[in-house]
Amino acid sequence: MQRLSAPYIAGPTLADARGTVASLNAEGKLATVDVLGEEITRPDEARAISVAYHEVLAAIEQDLLDANVSVKLTALGLKLNLELCRGLLEEVVRDARARRTFVRIDMEDASCTDDTLALYRGLREQGLDNVGVVFQSYLKRTLADIADLADLRPNARLCKGIYLEPAAIAFQDGDVVRRSFVSCLEALIASGSYVAVATHDEWLLEESLSLVKGLGRDTYELQMLLGVREARASELVAAGHRLRVYVPFGRRWYEYSLRRLQENPKVAGYVAADVVRRLVPGRSPR
Repeated sequence: MQRLSAPYIAGPTLADARGTVASLNAEGKLATVDVLGEEITRPDEARAISVAYHEVLAAIEQDLLDANVSVKLTALGLKLNLELCRGLLEEVVRDARARRTFVRIDMEDASCTDDTLALYRGLREQGLDNVGVVFQSYLKRTLADIADLADLRPNARLCKGIYLEPAAIAFQDGDVVRRSFVSCLEALIASGSYVAVATHDEWLLEESLSLVKGLGRDTYELQMLLGVREARASELVAAGHRLRVYVPFGRRWYEYSLRRLQENPKVAGYVAADVVRRLVPGRSPR
């Protein structure tokens, strides 16, 4: 598992993340740093994750890195105590603002959606505008959520969504999810939001590039995961697009990797295909 996970995780320490981000910056790529730890079960663990984020923010400032952070609220105690999570999140966002950087509140499974969006709105209503949110196109509610937050013109990451959800709340057909993605992107652009298009799907990349064509370079960015489609990412940077790489790190790499495979078995296929490509250059598994 560690060997399979290595290309997709910076490493166990903050030093690993700093080095990875510096290398990405040297390639003209931006980064967003994620501290692994959604599997916490105690308040003290949530506080420790919060401390780790403050350390990341300090490192970004000290190293002059072109990076921000992405936070999963379950790692800050969302499932343990809402007020604990609210307080820790606000402290991280305020620290980031003081250091002139940005916090992305990640979106998790559907049981977290309402609380996540409410916490985001609460921060924005306090005047904190260095914080963004994520929309998942496979959820049937997403267009309505975009409309509900349109007054805030949110800085939004748009992705398909990886969590396994029932058909009652999530589209199950891949083509339907793609069409929803395009509709959500159109809605975000129409609202004047800054949009981070997060996908490795080539068809969606082409559709998204068509939609953002003519927009200012500072109104959108593309996002990919560390270790995935690196050559394509470099092509996009060379073409003049802002591209940000998601950089997870931490000692909970095993739990992170196992959880990703359990949540969506399709990920195992992507990993297997990539392993074959790395071991046997030029060969694509069928």
